[in-house]
Amino acid sequence: MDIKIRTATVEDAEKLLEIYAYYIKNTAVTFEYEVPSVEEFRERISHILEHYPYFVAENKGEIIGYSYAGRFHPRAAFGWDVEMTVYLNQKVRRAGVGRQLYALMEEVLREQGVVRAISLIVKPEDEYSDYNSIQFHEKMGYRYAGELKDCGYKFHRWYTLVYMDKQIGVTQENMLPVRDFAAVREKFGL
Repeated sequence: MDIKIRTATVEDAEKLLEIYAYYIKNTAVTFEYEVPSVEEFRERISHILEHYPYFVAENKGEIIGYSYAGRFHPRAAFGWDVEMTVYLNQKVRRAGVGRQLYALMEEVLREQGVVRAISLIVKPEDEYSDYNSIQFHEKMGYRYAGELKDCGYKFHRWYTLVYMDKQIGVTQENMLPVRDFAAVREKFGL
């Protein structure tokens, strides 16, 4: 595959939503029950891009996956932490696309001043969940940081969330504020 990664635009919403809809309907990977409207998805993309990266992976012009980061928690002390997300077309899973998206995402976030990347993963327990996400994050250098038992209800059953995290930036006593994505994106040609 000839993978090109670029910054998402609101015009990508329909294609990204096609990828995401599979996960809503067929997996416990996301705790959403209903596929959002294209308009709502456009708003989500726009909201993320106000401060953080939102990337699309293409192969020969076709969108095959996407990744974004968002603030982990609204309290001030969490200002240097982000939650990472990646979704891929089912045909390209395990082909290195997620790794490329995450690697670039981590580089950009580090440049912004982010210190910790966190991923919330459904614990593999049944046909609606699997080990792929945990294995992927382990390979990317994320470590197990804890879990919330029976915190999400979907498909008439309860799921446990696993927290995995990775330090991607430097901690220091006098932290500078995290810069917006717009302030660093040119450096990466995005």
